[in-house]
Amino acid sequence: MKRKIIRIDEEKCDGCGACIPNCPEGALKVIEGKARLVGEIMCDGLGACVGRCPVGAITIEEREAAEYDERQVMAHIVRQGPGAVQEHLTHLKEHGEHALLAQGLAFLKETQPALPSIQKTARSVDFELPRVGGCPGSRAMSFAPVPALATAPGKESSAPRPSALRHWPVQLHLISPRAPHYQGSELLLAADCVPFALANFHEDFLSGKTLAIACPKLDEGQEVYREKLTAMIDEAQIKTLTVITMQVPCCSGLVRLAQAAVAAAQRQIPVKSVVISLRGEVLQT
Repeated sequence: MKRKIIRIDEEKCDGCGACIPNCPEGALKVIEGKARLVGEIMCDGLGACVGRCPVGAITIEEREAAEYDERQVMAHIVRQGPGAVQEHLTHLKEHGEHALLAQGLAFLKETQPALPSIQKTARSVDFELPRVGGCPGSRAMSFAPVPALATAPGKESSAPRPSALRHWPVQLHLISPRAPHYQGSELLLAADCVPFALANFHEDFLSGKTLAIACPKLDEGQEVYREKLTAMIDEAQIKTLTVITMQVPCCSGLVRLAQAAVAAAQRQIPVKSVVISLRGEVLQT
């Protein structure tokens, strides 16, 4: 695949090793007096090492390279202790790499449950919690929906239809089950494409509900999705869960994800599935 990855100019590199401590992923080593990229799958291409090279031998380029493997990187970093874990996760968060961050956090939850210091560190940089210096677009916000303008009887309103959205963010990787707007709400889980096909999405389905959106085909780190939905059921105590998807086969994965979350939850809540055609027709309710 073609992606961003570091490049080391061997003529400039003097083998000082200043870049090594600034690559907790373990992608760099000094071999025969020169810094070497020893594992493409360990290099995230974000360039934490670039500014640490005193001779400017490290740059970032875009080329064909093996796909980065966050889980293998995390397995390496865990051996370096909580400090290295925190540095790496913070690095991903500050660069907006939420999918990779989700993979790293999921790996820690699965493989390091007996190490409280690692778990505490992971929670402290969990992207779903507010953090200073994070992306402003990820900050949880609640607001009142725009009221509809009154229309005289028998006349159609020429005013724009108001939005029924009551909070931000809505992408499932970015939301926090602890956000106050989810407490005791009715949750609408929508496939990304639905609002583009369904003309009356706000009026017919979103009004009075909280929202989460996801793509069951393209999104990475979907194991975190199930955990968040389960937390919404048990911790936020949502009242209902409505899953609205397109008629295409890949969208059924979102329904299965919701079903898995419900099965893992301690509380039982009503779950409803709605299917929309490619032309915006409601095929199933």
